[in-house]
Amino acid sequence: MTASGARRAIALSCGEPAGIGPELAEAAWQGLGASVPFFWIGDPAHLPGTVPHVVLTDPDEAVTVAASALPVLPLDMPGARVPGAPVASHAAGVVEAIARGVSLVTGGRAAALCTLPIHKKALADGCGFAYPGHTEYLAHLAGAEEVVMMLASDRLRVVPATIHIPLSVVPAALTPALLEKRLRITHRALQEQFGIAAPRIAVAGLNPHAGEGGRMGHEDETVIAPVLDRLRAEGMDLRGPLPADTMFHDRARAGYDAAVCMYHDQALIPIKTLDFDEGVNVTLGLPFVRTSPDHGTAFDIAGKGLANPSSTIAALRLAARLS
Repeated sequence: MTASGARRAIALSCGEPAGIGPELAEAAWQGLGASVPFFWIGDPAHLPGTVPHVVLTDPDEAVTVAASALPVLPLDMPGARVPGAPVASHAAGVVEAIARGVSLVTGGRAAALCTLPIHKKALADGCGFAYPGHTEYLAHLAGAEEVVMMLASDRLRVVPATIHIPLSVVPAALTPALLEKRLRITHRALQEQFGIAAPRIAVAGLNPHAGEGGRMGHEDETVIAPVLDRLRAEGMDLRGPLPADTMFHDRARAGYDAAVCMYHDQALIPIKTLDFDEGVNVTLGLPFVRTSPDHGTAFDIAGKGLANPSSTIAALRLAARLS
């Protein structure tokens, strides 16, 4: 809701046209209708045509249109969609859809931004896209100095302190400054976006058994523990460093609101095991709500009617809740 009381729809950027994005947009509308109104930013010609759509002249029309058709904010791109095979001429349009979504959210014309999967190589080859991915580009557009990736579902929220780097360089990358930033952003987002007044955060150790007193590595004692002690002194409720192998069973998860893990797989294996189809990527630290389904472009099934919209539907629902 805006200050004037008008309901705003969620902006859904098209993602890579050659992937399953167009199919997900239609399937998500079919599953949600007007219950979570959104509008798809993309080329109407790229939609499979399995559901009705209406081309908007104004994003404000989406809330009304969503009851009977998929609302589409048109962004024309040269050339037809070829499922499974990215077209270079689409790359600039894919990037523009993201930028337009950010502009609409920051301008109060959309409630939140949900992004469908992009293919980084296709964008780099097609238009010289220089960012590692969505998150870094969104941070650039928003002028955010530091952002954090959270994977969230109804059963678990996880934040990896380090993300897409080789496991061999994680110990060097895991500095006290980095961990402190991740924890502060996570804590603030849990309060401001998730509405948890006093967040409880479980923090995994880096080594097996959280180092077992130094027998299996010293980072837990020398890097992680001092940061937690310092932030606890400020009033944060932080548990750890904890052995990661006992953090994710049912009873353990009941004791915290989010888990901060030290590297990619330590965070993503548990949530993908618990909620593979409904995990949602949430970017923390932006001045607006951004969610995304937790999967890729799936070129192998694009155009075959096999795309599962569960994660996209979950991402749109979470975006609506957070905004």
